[in-house]
Amino acid sequence: MELYYKNKKSQTQILKNAAKVKYNINLDNNSLLFKGDNFSALSFLLKDYKNKIDLVYIDPPFNTLNDFYVSDTRANSISSNKNSTLAYSDKMSKEEYLEFLRERLVLIRELLSEKGSLYLHIDYKIGHYVKIITDEIFGEENFKNDITRIKSNPKNFYRKAYGNEKDLILFYSKNSKTNIWNDLRIPLEDDEINEKFKKVDENGRRYTTIPLHAPGETKNGITGQPWRNIPVPKGRHWRTDPTEFDKLDSQGDIEWSSTGNPRIKKYADQHEGKRIQDIWKFKDPQNPIYPTQKNIEMLKRIILQSSNENSIILDCFAGSGTTLECANKLGRNWIGVDNSDVAIDKIQSRKIGEYQFIDITNYNNKKK
Repeated sequence: MELYYKNKKSQTQILKNAAKVKYNINLDNNSLLFKGDNFSALSFLLKDYKNKIDLVYIDPPFNTLNDFYVSDTRANSISSNKNSTLAYSDKMSKEEYLEFLRERLVLIRELLSEKGSLYLHIDYKIGHYVKIITDEIFGEENFKNDITRIKSNPKNFYRKAYGNEKDLILFYSKNSKTNIWNDLRIPLEDDEINEKFKKVDENGRRYTTIPLHAPGETKNGITGQPWRNIPVPKGRHWRTDPTEFDKLDSQGDIEWSSTGNPRIKKYADQHEGKRIQDIWKFKDPQNPIYPTQKNIEMLKRIILQSSNENSIILDCFAGSGTTLECANKLGRNWIGVDNSDVAIDKIQSRKIGEYQFIDITNYNNKKK
């Protein structure tokens, strides 16, 4: 399926345009910060970084038709008084916006490694169109998740519609069979612990119990033999070598019912955590230093889940540099790009380790 609109270029033409962008720049650091147009920066990176970047997170403009400003006290999208500075403008037609983003997604796919992933942060107004063009570029088979992100408190405005407290993240891999996936777990909430672990032992530890057996018969193996003269129930087998049950029992980790039925104790404080689902609650900072600044804990989750130490992380809509700071703290190399003077100033004011700064707006020696 493809989305058709006026002036849509072929992927071949986009890559030909990228090949025309050349700079005489030597890269001498593992982390890089570019000031300038991100199509030009991504085009330049194709020479040395094609198929080498493990993770891309982008939070592009959402086609809001607004200008975004910063003042001495806060970042916002409405103030334009004399103390405010334009951070960036988000005013394009829908067709212009989609092609703007699509051109960059074509280059991002070229840069991603075979184990690489893209997390594309977008909103509900334009996100449905963006998913179609991303499916076209990455392939529907490489679409992983549509993640709902709770971004704010419920709205109390009056209009004939439901309030909006979410946006979304489109998660794609370059190759759905090989993408990095570290299977992060998160702790259970208190109410989940109370629900799952209803019993409390003499030391105040919450626990639950499970049977010693599991579905499926073992006809000839040891897990099909009686333990302490207790037969395996029909259609079941012991979860492990029954000699392990002796060890558990000696440690007090088997609970015996009044009728002599044994069950294994599972303690809440030993639970490995639950798998992450597709609804995330990471609210935006209340006092952002840059418009649409995102929650650093959300970036931490993405980076830990879909990259490894020494992976290269790319954010070509870097904004205030939250992705770059988080990548540095987690031992990853990073590449950031932004063309806003305000954004570059905010990034450079953060402590994000050593990096090479490259201002491509000052290079006039592009070879066409």
